[in-house]
Amino acid sequence: MSGHTPPKDVQKVGQRAVRWIEDGKAGDNFTDTGRHRAKQLADGDALSDEQVKKMQAYFKRHSVDKDAEGFTRGDDGFPSPGRVAWDAWGGDEGERWVGTIDL
Repeated sequence: MSGHTPPKDVQKVGQRAVRWIEDGKAGDNFTDTGRHRAKQLADGDALSDEQVKKMQAYFKRHSVDKDAEGFTRGDDGFPSPGRVAWDAWGGDEGERWVGTIDL
């Protein structure tokens, strides 16, 4: 499949998210879509234009989550379920990456 291959830094964030998910840090409301996206990014799978659009939309909707308790290393409750989800979608690195893709 041709598409948009996540850079290494985005893959690393996805790998961290997969570990956090496996460690039960994702919370009860974590979605299968988030699990799937984390695995895709962790594995370095190419994303379709549609998947990139979904990532762009995710970051626009969820950037406010960065202000929540447990989002930042050193906060109580780190990593919060919101942080796990943010990283499952590629984290700050993923936000920067998909921000450079014009569709």
